[in-house]
Amino acid sequence: MNQNSQPVRPTSIMRRFLDAESAGGITLMAAAALALVVANSPIATSYFGGLATKVGPLSVLEWINDLLMAVFFLLVGLEIKREFVDGQLASWPNRMLPGLAAAGGVIVPALLFAWLNFDDPAKVRGWAVPSATDIAFALGVLSLLGSRVPTSLKVFLATLAILDDLAAVAIIAVFYTAEISLPFLGAAAGAAIVLFAMNRMGVMKILPYLVVGAALWFFVLNSGVHATVAGVITALSIPLKPAPGSPDNMSSPLHILEHALAKPVAFLIVPIFGFANAGISFTGINMDVVTDSLTLGIAGGLFIGKQIGVFGAAWLAIKLGLAQKPMGATWLQLYGVGILCGIGFTMSIFIGLLSFPSELMQTETKLGVLMGSGPSAVIGYLLLRVAPTKTRI
Repeated sequence: MNQNSQPVRPTSIMRRFLDAESAGGITLMAAAALALVVANSPIATSYFGGLATKVGPLSVLEWINDLLMAVFFLLVGLEIKREFVDGQLASWPNRMLPGLAAAGGVIVPALLFAWLNFDDPAKVRGWAVPSATDIAFALGVLSLLGSRVPTSLKVFLATLAILDDLAAVAIIAVFYTAEISLPFLGAAAGAAIVLFAMNRMGVMKILPYLVVGAALWFFVLNSGVHATVAGVITALSIPLKPAPGSPDNMSSPLHILEHALAKPVAFLIVPIFGFANAGISFTGINMDVVTDSLTLGIAGGLFIGKQIGVFGAAWLAIKLGLAQKPMGATWLQLYGVGILCGIGFTMSIFIGLLSFPSELMQTETKLGVLMGSGPSAVIGYLLLRVAPTKTRI
């Protein structure tokens, strides 16, 4: 090695995984499609009954959404932390773009939904339903495109999705939590302090972070705040190990944990989540349900509001010089990613269930999410498939 050569930095797991074959995305899409088939088949009763079965204090569906997805958020949080330290988000201009785009993607769909339902206070309560992007599904669709989409755009989408999902978690905590348990919330804050104190003290073993992180998850779950936030907090506390000429090396706790979680999350946790949450029964759905303002508000918020909010905010930020366009990406590709942000299965359905007590409104919520997310996935994919990969002068 030449003495003047710079040390080679280890490639982010996010970059390597998203640049690899689209097996993870295909697995996720297959699981979601299977869920829709099963939910509308003769075994639908067994499917929904199985998900509702109690295992200890939680149902099977709650274990999937609260525990397994916390592990998913742990992995994504690790990847985002790496990008902030030594990647696409290492500079403030690059951080500004997904942040402002996420804000636009939360505000515009909410305003569109509220405008379509302003005359019904019961429906307006669901203003936040179209505000979140489903990370797993959006990245799953994007991964099907392989190298046609630059890594910078994939990182942009992952970061944006994380930010507006975290915004959705905050919205749930403030507007949709029936009762906050201050003792458990205080215990969660204490666990978070312990995690970051270990980081400051230079603890490099992974196990102590995971043990305290598990306690944090328990406290957050019982505090009334969505439990997946515990995964993100734990991820942010995992240390990077300094090395000469590089902020990280192959023996970093963060790097090791990324490697350990990547395949289980991609090929087990995310497909299980997709199968459990994408199953929507079409029984009893008629044109009155399809054309109801609640259904159309959610569908329009996801498919129209998301792309306008995300792309509009990103375009404005770039034109005003507040942020830089993702490296190697065209405007059409950026717009295509904005459309993909309208995929809102998980958190959208979750917020809908919190917003509406009636079975009919919950059915309209799920239908609206499907009507908005489906076109967002298909049109976003097709646009990115045909979009030129080089900027034309």
